[in-house]
Amino acid sequence: MGLYRDEGVVLRTQKLGEADRIVTILTKRTGKVRAVAKGVRRTMSRFGARLEPFTHVDLQLHTGRSLDVITQAETLHPYGEAVVRDYARYTAGSAMLEAADRITVAEKEPALRQFLLLVGGLRTLAAGEHEPRLVLDAYFLRSLAVAGYAPALTECARCGAQAVRAFAIAAGGVVCARCRPAGAAVPAAETIALMIALLRGDWAAADASEPRHRAECSGLIAAYLQWHLEHGIRSLRHVERV
Repeated sequence: MGLYRDEGVVLRTQKLGEADRIVTILTKRTGKVRAVAKGVRRTMSRFGARLEPFTHVDLQLHTGRSLDVITQAETLHPYGEAVVRDYARYTAGSAMLEAADRITVAEKEPALRQFLLLVGGLRTLAAGEHEPRLVLDAYFLRSLAVAGYAPALTECARCGAQAVRAFAIAAGGVVCARCRPAGAAVPAAETIALMIALLRGDWAAADASEPRHRAECSGLIAAYLQWHLEHGIRSLRHVERV
């Protein structure tokens, strides 16, 4: 039992009793933490909006038996202020938070790279310099790469051949004509190029892409992500309506 400090991004909250909340946070050093914020739902709570989703916060916590307790919270970056004002950004950001929660399964296992990716993704989303869905797809691809599930995009996922023909989720990415399984998607070459640009952070190429290739890219990435997570991302249903 003791105090510790960390910084993190609030992923989600849920009510506990009449005035408390359980807050799930992806932290920089500790990993994913579920902690109780006592009295946060009261009008005069000292935490106020500091423990709302999308907020990058500096925390002091007290270790508990099952759930830690948040004793101090200071806002570092209120990304939610910019994100919630725009529907497209809000739905994309919600999908990012949900995916971060799903990808970092175990609690209190350090996940520094996932944390940095999430902070970077939210910062980019809040800045509004790129289409929200492109930011979301870039975040998905990079998070999958950090987790060890990066799709093959430049050579066949099964045999390594350079002449790729289709995209097979179960095979791990692009495949050649010989390795192509039944039912594999056959995306446009520009769609695969967009996926490569998003994974590499080539925003000039990504921003110049056509809407039809963005739509095809988003569909493949969403399917690939959910197949590897073995769980649907509910927030994507709202993103896809934008």
